[in-house]
Amino acid sequence: MDASTRPLPVPTDLTLPFWQAAKAGRLDLQYCTDCAGFQFYPRPCCVRCGSTALQWRTSAGLGRIYTYTINHRAANPYMADKLPYAVAVVQLDEGPRMMGNLINTPLSEITIGLRVRTVFEPVSDDITLVHFEAEPATRQEQP
Repeated sequence: MDASTRPLPVPTDLTLPFWQAAKAGRLDLQYCTDCAGFQFYPRPCCVRCGSTALQWRTSAGLGRIYTYTINHRAANPYMADKLPYAVAVVQLDEGPRMMGNLINTPLSEITIGLRVRTVFEPVSDDITLVHFEAEPATRQEQP
């Protein structure tokens, strides 16, 4: 892999609705109609009750940083010129946690609990990556 080649996810039958929504600029999550809970990552049954009564619903795409790390070593050659960069686990307002790059946010402003929103990066004809950034209102409130 050369530095210009970015490793991309490969959608499966189970994850395709997520990737189609991301391409359309939406964060869609699986929702269990039996126990009324959202889940991420996509699975064939509910992680709480085992039901297969799952449907896709659009998330507000908002949450708080649950934890994060600042990478000083590239995960792959493509990321080498992006160093340092942050990866966060975000507790979405709907409940599930989701990992993604934290972009458009100064590394010095990243804290546990920081409010974030989803942003979308089209990287191919089929794949749009889901990232996070600090909510603008959050940045203005910080000293």
